[in-house]
Amino acid sequence: MLSASPHVVQISFFVDPQQREPEQLLRDWPTLVEVAEAAHGAGVRVSVVQACSLARSLMRNGVDYHFFAAEPTAATPARSTGVDTLIRSLDPDVLHVHGLGFFADVAVLAKLLPGVPILLQDHASRLPRPWRRRAWRRGLSLVSGVAFCATEQSTPFAKAGLFADHTRIYEIPESSSRFTPGDQALARQSTGLAGNPCLLWVGHLNANKDPLTVLDGVSEAAGTLPEIQLWCCFGTAPLHAAVTRRIARDPRLRCRVHLLGSRPHEQIEQFMRAADFLVSGSHREGSGYALIEALACGLPPVVTDIPSFRTLTGGGAVGRLWPCGEAQRLCASLLSIASQPRAALRAAVRTHFDCELSVQALGRQLADTYRQLHDHRPARAAAVSGAGTRC
Repeated sequence: MLSASPHVVQISFFVDPQQREPEQLLRDWPTLVEVAEAAHGAGVRVSVVQACSLARSLMRNGVDYHFFAAEPTAATPARSTGVDTLIRSLDPDVLHVHGLGFFADVAVLAKLLPGVPILLQDHASRLPRPWRRRAWRRGLSLVSGVAFCATEQSTPFAKAGLFADHTRIYEIPESSSRFTPGDQALARQSTGLAGNPCLLWVGHLNANKDPLTVLDGVSEAAGTLPEIQLWCCFGTAPLHAAVTRRIARDPRLRCRVHLLGSRPHEQIEQFMRAADFLVSGSHREGSGYALIEALACGLPPVVTDIPSFRTLTGGGAVGRLWPCGEAQRLCASLLSIASQPRAALRAAVRTHFDCELSVQALGRQLADTYRQLHDHRPARAAAVSGAGTRC
């Protein structure tokens, strides 16, 4: 809990390409809501400022949301008409800006409210090209702290000299989830999912998610697990043709892989309740929303050994981690976890989620981070901190 309950303004300068109205954005972007409500639930006064197609203010569950009309002609979203007046009127004690790439907007904020600490939160930002780093450095040098899902993700940015010596690095997940475990038999009945084990994929069919390696691993595992089934929910699918060809030419996959396409977000919870394991082949993730939701459902993960997944699974304390691109290691992980008592696995996963990743746990981490930034405003002391709490 924050000692003096500073007012935190969470800001997103990302402009929705679909130009959805504010109420629709709150429905379609659950992370926007989860992060704000998590902090509010931990006793923080929270306001949200979000770029949008039109200006509107509203309140939901104790959080004030202020949508501003981002002007295409403005040099940067923060310079849109009225944004400076809005943010100054909120009189924030801490600014929490989503995304590392809005360095020009950060510079505007620092000039607008000198002395107010700024926290940036990474959302899978890539290291900028060398010729752009000077501009990034100017903006990022003005922030007090930067949050990554895994501290390790900060290393390339630090090595490139994009952070100032005083910048604190925090380890905080991008979001949480309100998904819950449920009756697996009922979930299978309602979704039609089957298999022993029943594997679930939730993610795009693209090179980063690497579905072809996952298919290779499942094919190999089918030799030992003849009842294995893989169910794939996905959005964009640039590798759809390659995936369907791979399935068609392999008799082990033709009757075991089911391409479900895009499904409503609320239906994903039922799929996760029905499955035995979540499988992912990602090479890179800022955090991993599907993984967080799976852990909320008590669904054991069999996911790649990348920084964010290591952090979210407690270093592999729940589920299994396997090296990117290595189908045989995926196969070995599937065989290993399939031999374990599944009820005990699911219980351990949900316990881990409750302690480390629940809305309440996220709220505690955010509140602690805001308190540290607020309390250290004059000193700007250098530190590296994992703001998470442990049960």
